[in-house]
Amino acid sequence: MARTIGPLHSDDASGTFAKALTFAKWKGRSYVRQRVDPANPKSAKQVGVRAMMRFLAQAWATIGSTPQGTWLEGATAKAISAFNQFVSLNLARWQNNEPPSQSYPAAEASTPAAITSAPLTGHEGYATAVVTPAANADIWGVVVYRETAEITSPTWANCVAVIPRDDVTAFTFTDSPLAAGTYHYRFAAINTDGIIGTVLADASVVVT
Repeated sequence: MARTIGPLHSDDASGTFAKALTFAKWKGRSYVRQRVDPANPKSAKQVGVRAMMRFLAQAWATIGSTPQGTWLEGATAKAISAFNQFVSLNLARWQNNEPPSQSYPAAEASTPAAITSAPLTGHEGYATAVVTPAANADIWGVVVYRETAEITSPTWANCVAVIPRDDVTAFTFTDSPLAAGTYHYRFAAINTDGIIGTVLADASVVVT
């Protein structure tokens, strides 16, 4: 239910009223809108955006003050934080099928990192892949694409995870939960300056 502070039409209100109206505040301004239930809160595109948002949120604290400072000028002009600028512009790159960058603008000057192998194993309700980066890979993260058919065009819209990495050791990726069926995967490494490596060839696995 909606919670009010003072008379409803003169002060603050927050929450949902009668499953019809939602009261909230944005940048210090109170507003009311019709309550809307998402038609498909787990669509492929939503999953792809959330995967990158999660990666960026985790990465911000680890990239260091120098890269963080490159986002400040544009953020100040918009009256937002450097972190919000970092997330916003990198999500725009992502939805243009470009990987994120630690600094602004993206230099896109490094040698693309690579994933050498990612053998898959199917299990009851989940799948695993042992992901091995190239020995000389200076990677920032690993992008995981998944579909129920062959992945001919890996994009942000069929990405299911972006995994932070700071070394070249092999690691196990677990995709769970999954319904029984056949799943196709592709993997790619991303560098710190907005470069993505060659996407590993399509491979499939059966989940029971």
